[in-house]
Amino acid sequence: MTVKITFISADGDQEQQVTAQPGDNLLTVAQAAGQPLEGTCEGQMACSTCHVIIEKDWFPKLPSASDDEEDMLDLASGARRTSRLSCQIDLTAEMDGMIVHIPAESRNMQGV
Repeated sequence: MTVKITFISADGDQEQQVTAQPGDNLLTVAQAAGQPLEGTCEGQMACSTCHVIIEKDWFPKLPSASDDEEDMLDLASGARRTSRLSCQIDLTAEMDGMIVHIPAESRNMQGV
């Protein structure tokens, strides 16, 4: 069983569909696909550089964000109602087909 995820660029002009395995972390999958998510704190919820916006139809299907994640999202530039930290989303079979938007405010300093 694989999980297909579609990433949509900040300007909405590019879509990239990737295949992952249940249990894979969304940040790791995004980085492997070349998406501009830094993930500076390596999943420790000490930053918001892996902030993504989940397509509104998919957002309610995800487990709820923890209080710590909500606190970090308050600091994320361009956060929206359906924002999540990609480091906190472990993929499940039920997420097959999920659409993830890269926020316009994303920065990836690793490629500099």
